[in-house]
Amino acid sequence: MNITTNKWVRYLLQAINYTVFMALVWYFSAAPSIRILADDQAAITIAFAHAGDLREPCRKLSSEELAELAVNMRQLEDCPRERSPVLIQASLGGEFIYDVSLDPPGLFEDGGVDVYFSKRIPAGKHQFEIRMDDSVREQGFNHSFSSEFDVAPGRIILVSFDSERGFSAR
Repeated sequence: MNITTNKWVRYLLQAINYTVFMALVWYFSAAPSIRILADDQAAITIAFAHAGDLREPCRKLSSEELAELAVNMRQLEDCPRERSPVLIQASLGGEFIYDVSLDPPGLFEDGGVDVYFSKRIPAGKHQFEIRMDDSVREQGFNHSFSSEFDVAPGRIILVSFDSERGFSAR
C-alpha cells in the first residue's frame, strides 16, 4: 500500500470511531429515562450556609490595655472569633424530619456551617415549620418560619436562609 491509501484508510477509520462515539453520547443523553421521584412524590430540600452569632460580645479596651499593645495592634474593641453552634429543627405535619446541632468548623471554631437536607414527601398539602437557634447569648430559637404548602407531584420545595430576610421557601 502506498502512503495515499493509508491516509484514506486512516480518515475512514477516524470517521467510523467519531460516529460510534457520538452515537453513544446521543443515546446516553436521551434514552435512559431516570426518575428521581415517583408519580405521587414531591421533595423538600433545605440548603443554605450560615455563620452563627459570636459566642461573646465585643468589649471596649481601656486606655491602659491599649497602651500595653504595640502600635500596629491597637484596636478600640476586642472581639473573640468563636461562633455559636447552629441548632436547626424542621417539622412536616408536626413530625420532626430534621433535627441537628452543627458546631462551627475551623481551627478557632469561627467558620460558618453548610446545611443540606433533602427528603421525599408525598404530594399534597403539608404544614411545614423550621426554626433555628444561632446564638448562645439568647434563649430559645431566634429564627423561625412556618407555612402551608400544596406540593404538586414531581415538585421540589427549596427552603433557604438569608441573615437579613430570614427563611424563605420557593
